[in-house]
Amino acid sequence: MGFSWRGLRVLITSGPTREFLDPVRFLSNSSSGKMGWALASEARRLGAKVTVISGPVSTLPPKGVAVRWVETALEMRRQVLKTAENADLIISAAAVTDWRAKVFSAEKIKKKTGAVELSLIPNPDIIGEVGEIKKRKEAKALKFPALIGFALETKDPESSALKKMRGKNLDMIVANSPASLSSENIRATLLLKNGVKRKLTLLPKRLCARAIFKEAEAFL
Repeated sequence: MGFSWRGLRVLITSGPTREFLDPVRFLSNSSSGKMGWALASEARRLGAKVTVISGPVSTLPPKGVAVRWVETALEMRRQVLKTAENADLIISAAAVTDWRAKVFSAEKIKKKTGAVELSLIPNPDIIGEVGEIKKRKEAKALKFPALIGFALETKDPESSALKKMRGKNLDMIVANSPASLSSENIRATLLLKNGVKRKLTLLPKRLCARAIFKEAEAFL
């Protein structure tokens, strides 16, 4: 009898986050959340129980998927840490904005002549934090969800992704490029902790999701 996803609990982070500078302006990125929805749809098709923690996107989630909507990285972190240990697999597909304003202006920042300087501070590394919890649990022989991350790189994507996978204690990482943002398609390389590497051709995101879940069977 083959591997069954039926009843397994899959937690997915998806979409961008927004980091507000004032009531109308924010830092963000062009993530559409399409990869997250593709992963959720495939997990649901396989019979898993799926929860998605999603930043603001314009596309609708697939049917049969529980969605927790967030806006900022700190909100996403709170939701992930609250639900992480109830999952069997966590997939971090969200494009979390790396920085937020050091000081939020409650009033709209007035337009000025000349340059404006922004003071930014780093947002938490959510999947890295979860990876640290996993490491502590494993050291005590306690159960913790398997982890899959995404690495969007512009230079040396595979070596950078491998470094991230090891540093964040992930079971798999999906290396891809900025060309996948807001696109229906993705060209990716799947890198597994056990040394397996699977380079995918340019594929619709739903087929990339299918390949990710197929490889994940090796460590679940």
